[in-house]
Formats: sequence, C-alpha cells, structure tokens
Amino acid sequence: MSTVTVKIFDDSEELTKASAADLVAVINAAQAARGFASIVVTGGSNGIGILEQLRSADIDWSKVDVFYGDERFVHAGHRDRNDRQADEALFSHVTGALIHRFPASDEFGGDIEVAAAVYAKRLSDNARHRGFDGPLPTFDVHLLGMGPEGHINSLFPHTEAVRERTRLVIPVLDSPKPPPKRLTLTLPAVAFARQVWFLVSGEAKAEAVANGVEGADPDDWPCAGAHGIDATVWYLDQAAASRLH
Repeated sequence: MSTVTVKIFDDSEELTKASAADLVAVINAAQAARGFASIVVTGGSNGIGILEQLRSADIDWSKVDVFYGDERFVHAGHRDRNDRQADEALFSHVTGALIHRFPASDEFGGDIEVAAAVYAKRLSDNARHRGFDGPLPTFDVHLLGMGPEGHINSLFPHTEAVRERTRLVIPVLDSPKPPPKRLTLTLPAVAFARQVWFLVSGEAKAEAVANGVEGADPDDWPCAGAHGIDATVWYLDQAAASRLH
C-alpha cells in the first residue's frame, strides 16, 4: 500500500541536497536490483536544483533511463525547454545517460498531436525493451515541481488535461502559464511510478501543499491526484509546509 511521507527542511537548498541524496540511493538500489534505474525529471527551481546536486554523485549514468514529465512545445534548444535547463544543470556534465526527450516544435512538421504520440511510443518501446508488462516503464521516481495553484507537469486546475483518464501523453494547447503549447504526462502516467516525489518551496505554495497532502479533488488541485505505487514523498521547506495541520 502506498505511503505518504512529508519531509520538512529549513530552506530550498537543504531540500534539494536531501532529495538528491535520497535519489542517488534509489538509483543505486535499482541498478543493483535489476541493472538499471528509470526516473522522470522536472523543471522549476527545485527540479533543476536537484539535478545540479547530482553532478558529482556516484551514479553509473549509462544505466539510467531519463524521461521528462512535461515539456514546452518550442523549438529544440529553446531556453524555455526543460531539457535545455536539465542539460545545463546536469546532463552536459555527465556521460552516458539514456535521455528520452519530448519532440520539439521543429520536428514532425510542428504537429503537436504527432509529437505526443511519438513520445508515448518512446515510452512503450522502452517498457518493452526493459521487460515491463505495460504501455509505460515502471519509473523508480517521478520528480514533480508544483505551481501555487497546484499544477504538476502541465496539468492545470479545471482543464481537460487534468481530467484525462485514458491517454498517458497528451498535448496541451492552452496552458494558462506561457508558453500555451505543451506536451505532458497525465495523472494515469504518473501512477506508473513506484515513488512520486514533490519538491516544493515557498509560502505561495503552502495552500496547494496542504490540499495535496490532505487529498483534495485533483480537478481543483492537480497535485492531489499524483501518487506513487509504493510511496508519495513531499520534500518541503518550512514556508511551503506552513499550512499543514
């Protein structure tokens, strides 16, 4: 049965250090158990912060499958792309990581529906290659940042995207946060993770944290709909945790 754990730190620096150390341990344990690890990374200040912490970690990156929870549908190398930020934070500093990127807007004729289907196929191909019985690999950890309104990946409150129950990868055409076009994993896709880790700091996000931890309606607070198979862990600074009971 999935457990929910809340870990509270003095500030975002301590939060990213602790979560990075925990992630190294999970990756190494997964590699020892079955030869590889599978993680989903995220953007945002804490999501990028944890990647920066991993530069000097003792990890065999050639045995790590890396996926993204969402991506801005802009051209390859655009400064808004999560993968560019992740490359600058970590992946340009290490070798061998098996990175599965979302298509960019200058691929596949700029067709965002095709781009979503392509990423879904990349996931299913990886699942088959790694011996998983399903349309997605079973991620060891899905890292999530969160907005003050509780959005995760590109799943915003009261949108069709957060209500999606069938498709695992979808296009978003009207994101309330620019840029409007995005590609995202859905809540059903997040549910393929053994562990879901939230990395959240700041008082502006305290209300969303409280609703997420306490199990609000995901239509109102998308973060409340993200759960790991085995564990859901909230890494919070004092300010983000300030409204927890």
